[in-house]
Amino acid sequence: MSLLSRLVRQPARPTRRSAVLAALLLATAGLGSQVQARPVQSPQAEPETVPLSALPREAQKTYALIQAGGPFPYSQDGIVFGNREHQLPAKARGYYHEYTVRTPGAHNRGARRIVCGGAVPTHPDRCFYTDDHYNSFKQLGQ
Repeated sequence: MSLLSRLVRQPARPTRRSAVLAALLLATAGLGSQVQARPVQSPQAEPETVPLSALPREAQKTYALIQAGGPFPYSQDGIVFGNREHQLPAKARGYYHEYTVRTPGAHNRGARRIVCGGAVPTHPDRCFYTDDHYNSFKQLGQ
């Protein structure tokens, strides 16, 4: 039985090793051109800084709610932001919290967020804005 046949007949819970082997086999068989890997993104030490006044009105309202301590319109507002994309400066888990910036016309939370870091939520050390669901950030300046 070939390696490819064994991978196809693998159990319902594939292991990381079998997934890597399958990807290698596809790539070497010329079938991997259809598979696109997500590029590894390096952390940005200092994102571009923009004044709060340059952001959409909804972002300015969300920032005002952050400073006031709420109330927030979305139940997920204030949850810990894990920085899994490594787009923000590295900090200990729990440093960053995210808040939804309303997107007019969206039927869900949309892609816009403000992520703030610091010990006191109403007085964050720094905040960042993303309008593309964590793919890029701009640091808020005054």
